[in-house]
Amino acid sequence: MAEIAEPQVLPGSVESVKDKTDSKIDPGYLVICWNDPVNYMEYVTHVFQRVFGWNRQKADFHMLEVHEQGKSVLARESLEKAEHYVHQLQKFSLHATLERDE
Repeated sequence: MAEIAEPQVLPGSVESVKDKTDSKIDPGYLVICWNDPVNYMEYVTHVFQRVFGWNRQKADFHMLEVHEQGKSVLARESLEKAEHYVHQLQKFSLHATLERDE
């Protein structure tokens, strides 16, 4: 009967097993706010500050992007977090959607 040799581990060495999971980064989801004819610019800035905790300058930047370009990508998050942000923005009567970022 042949003996099977057991692998040897030297003292002080660490064995590592590579994960066979997919190493691709999760594509994430984009939170997008769209321009509308209803909400005032100051209000939109206020909502961005409340929902995202942004300072006035960052909130103003995204508000102007919405106003001038018709939309602004506000965040890139996991599906759950993106849905949360979209619902928060919609609670404040802003037109917000999410899209998968590929």
